[in-house]
Amino acid sequence: MIRGIRGATTVEKNDETEIVQNTRQLVEEIVEQNNVKPEDIASVLISVTSDLNAGFPAKALRLIEGWTYVPVMCMKEIEVPGSLAKCIRVMMTVNTTINQQDITHVYQKNATVLRPDLSSQTEKN
Repeated sequence: MIRGIRGATTVEKNDETEIVQNTRQLVEEIVEQNNVKPEDIASVLISVTSDLNAGFPAKALRLIEGWTYVPVMCMKEIEVPGSLAKCIRVMMTVNTTINQQDITHVYQKNATVLRPDLSSQTEKN
Protein backbone atom coordinates (compact mmCIF):
# COMPACT_ATOMS: atom_id res chain seq x y z
CA MET A 1 0.00 0.00 0.00
CA ILE A 2 1.25 3.50 -0.79
CA ARG A 3 0.75 6.16 1.90
CA GLY A 4 1.66 9.80 2.30
CA ILE A 5 3.27 10.99 5.50
CA ARG A 6 3.17 14.71 6.24
CA GLY A 7 5.41 16.80 8.37
CA ALA A 8 6.44 20.39 8.91
CA THR A 9 8.90 22.44 10.91
CA THR A 10 10.10 26.00 11.12
CA VAL A 11 13.41 27.83 11.39
CA GLU A 12 14.27 31.02 13.23
CA LYS A 13 16.19 32.58 10.35
CA ASN A 14 16.95 32.11 6.66
CA ASP A 15 20.20 30.21 7.24
CA GLU A 16 21.37 27.18 5.25
CA THR A 17 22.69 25.31 8.28
CA GLU A 18 19.45 25.77 10.22
CA ILE A 19 17.31 24.84 7.20
CA VAL A 20 19.26 21.62 6.63
CA GLN A 21 19.47 20.76 10.34
CA ASN A 22 15.76 21.26 11.04
CA THR A 23 14.77 19.39 7.87
CA ARG A 24 16.95 16.47 8.88
CA GLN A 25 15.43 16.38 12.37
CA LEU A 26 11.94 16.39 10.87
CA VAL A 27 12.66 13.63 8.35
CA GLU A 28 14.40 11.47 10.95
CA GLU A 29 11.41 11.76 13.30
CA ILE A 30 8.97 10.89 10.49
CA VAL A 31 11.08 7.82 9.71
CA GLU A 32 11.34 6.79 13.36
CA GLN A 33 7.65 7.30 14.17
CA ASN A 34 6.53 5.31 11.11
CA ASN A 35 9.29 2.68 10.90
CA VAL A 36 10.23 3.76 7.36
CA LYS A 37 13.24 2.35 5.52
CA PRO A 38 14.85 4.23 2.60
CA GLU A 39 14.00 1.43 0.16
CA ASP A 40 10.29 1.84 1.05
CA ILE A 41 10.23 5.51 0.01
CA ALA A 42 8.82 6.33 -3.42
CA SER A 43 9.67 10.04 -3.17
CA VAL A 44 9.95 13.03 -0.87
CA LEU A 45 8.59 16.46 -1.72
CA ILE A 46 9.78 19.42 0.33
CA SER A 47 8.28 22.88 0.13
CA VAL A 48 9.53 26.06 1.75
CA THR A 49 7.91 29.42 2.27
CA SER A 50 9.18 32.26 0.09
CA ASP A 51 11.24 33.71 2.97
CA LEU A 52 13.57 30.66 2.88
CA ASN A 53 16.14 30.61 0.09
CA ALA A 54 19.51 30.25 1.82
CA GLY A 55 19.83 26.58 0.99
CA PHE A 56 18.13 23.46 -0.29
CA PRO A 57 16.40 21.51 2.49
CA ALA A 58 16.78 18.35 0.35
CA LYS A 59 20.48 18.45 1.21
CA ALA A 60 19.47 17.09 4.62
CA LEU A 61 18.37 13.79 3.10
CA ARG A 62 21.75 13.29 1.47
CA LEU A 63 23.32 13.44 4.94
CA ILE A 64 21.28 10.47 6.17
CA GLU A 65 23.00 7.12 5.68
CA GLY A 66 21.31 4.92 3.09
CA TRP A 67 19.31 7.71 1.44
CA THR A 68 21.46 8.09 -1.71
CA TYR A 69 18.77 6.77 -4.06
CA VAL A 70 15.70 8.34 -2.46
CA PRO A 71 14.16 10.79 -4.99
CA VAL A 72 13.64 14.22 -3.46
CA MET A 73 12.46 17.55 -4.85
CA CYS A 74 12.23 21.04 -3.36
CA MET A 75 9.65 23.63 -4.30
CA LYS A 76 8.22 26.92 -3.15
CA GLU A 77 5.04 26.89 -1.06
CA ILE A 78 2.20 29.06 -2.32
CA GLU A 79 2.09 32.50 -0.74
CA VAL A 80 -1.08 32.85 1.33
CA PRO A 81 -1.46 36.08 3.31
CA GLY A 82 -1.05 35.45 7.03
CA SER A 83 0.35 31.94 6.61
CA LEU A 84 3.12 30.54 8.81
CA ALA A 85 6.50 32.07 7.98
CA LYS A 86 9.87 30.30 7.71
CA CYS A 87 8.15 26.95 7.30
CA ILE A 88 9.46 23.74 5.73
CA ARG A 89 6.86 21.13 4.77
CA VAL A 90 7.53 17.50 3.84
CA MET A 91 5.37 14.98 1.98
CA MET A 92 6.94 11.53 2.06
CA THR A 93 5.31 8.88 -0.12
CA VAL A 94 6.06 5.39 1.19
CA ASN A 95 5.17 1.75 0.69
CA THR A 96 3.83 0.49 4.01
CA THR A 97 1.35 -1.84 5.62
CA ILE A 98 0.35 0.79 8.20
CA ASN A 99 -3.33 1.79 8.08
CA GLN A 100 -3.94 5.38 7.06
CA GLN A 101 -5.31 6.39 10.46
CA ASP A 102 -2.22 4.91 12.13
CA ILE A 103 0.30 6.97 10.18
CA THR A 104 2.10 9.43 12.46
CA HIS A 105 2.39 12.85 10.84
CA VAL A 106 5.05 15.01 12.48
CA TYR A 107 4.77 18.72 13.22
CA GLN A 108 7.63 20.41 15.03
CA LYS A 109 8.43 23.84 16.45
CA ASN A 110 6.02 26.59 15.31
CA ALA A 111 4.54 24.25 12.67
CA THR A 112 2.42 22.54 15.34
CA VAL A 113 -0.19 25.27 14.65
CA LEU A 114 -0.72 23.88 11.14
CA ARG A 115 -2.40 20.69 12.36
CA PRO A 116 -2.96 20.79 16.11
CA ASP A 117 -5.00 17.61 15.87
CA LEU A 118 -2.06 15.73 14.39
CA SER A 119 0.58 17.54 16.48
CA SER A 120 -0.99 16.19 19.66
CA GLN A 121 -0.82 12.72 18.13
CA THR A 122 2.94 13.13 17.60
CA GLU A 123 3.44 14.25 21.21
CA LYS A 124 1.71 11.08 22.48
CA ASN A 125 4.08 8.77 20.57
